Amino acid sequence: MNYLSNKLGFLGIDNKFNFKEKVVVVPFGLEKTVSYGGGTKNGPKEIIKASHQVELYDEELNCEPYKKIGIKTLKSFKIDRNIKKALNQISKINEEILKKKNFPLTLGGEHSITPGCIAPFAKRYKNLCLLHFDAHADLRESYNGEKFSHASAIRRCLDYKNVSVISFGIRNISKNEITYLKKNSSRINIFWAKDKNKWNLNKFKKMIKNKSVYLTFDVDGLDSSIMPATGTPEPGGLLWDETLGIIKIAAKNSNIVGADINELSPIKGFNSYNFLVAKLAYKILTYKFLY
Repeated sequence: MNYLSNKLGFLGIDNKFNFKEKVVVVPFGLEKTVSYGGGTKNGPKEIIKASHQVELYDEELNCEPYKKIGIKTLKSFKIDRNIKKALNQISKINEEILKKKNFPLTLGGEHSITPGCIAPFAKRYKNLCLLHFDAHADLRESYNGEKFSHASAIRRCLDYKNVSVISFGIRNISKNEITYLKKNSSRINIFWAKDKNKWNLNKFKKMIKNKSVYLTFDVDGLDSSIMPATGTPEPGGLLWDETLGIIKIAAKNSNIVGADINELSPIKGFNSYNFLVAKLAYKILTYKFLY
């Protein structure tokens, strides 16, 4: 695997700092099925660029987490133009990372990457729970004639019979998806955005207790007031502190085995949105390895 130097990679760590990596950041700017705003192919490079401005010290945990984690970043590479081949490509990359007993964090790109990302995890774990942050359920069988669409990402993950999903922040869903949801209610649990003030996070804690969890984070799960830099923004979503609270519960009570963050469409001149995603990525890794 070809890595960037520390200085050019995620967080921009000094090249003099030596560590054995536990995490491999994979930039995978796949953009094939966007249906509204575009630009997700530029997400990974802008997240990595913004991460160089993230403070390495975490005041919550009173340490510099990167020193206890060890993070390397893959050099960018050509993504196959065929979406099925591209998903197979990311699957093989994650398989190689897992063989080295490292944690893959994939930076998308559109949400259609997730079925490819989780393929080696679905083979490895008898039961795999997806912790899914999103404005959309992504349970369509296909969208605009494409079954590997970003709007079908979670449906394709559920093609693996040993995969279940817990979704947070959903506030946009089609009638056909509701039908599928009702038929598969034993495998799909949704914490609807409209019920945010009534969420029972103790119930969530019990649901994920001691499970193997793969975290997939579509940034449109965040409220569009703090995250407009995405192809399909929605009002009424998650805010920063409540998002971290949910991830913290997952980190303390389950085994987070891998993650992806997707659907950032950078807006020129508005770096705060890229920075938010970079800090989110660092927080996910911090909670995973320090809790």
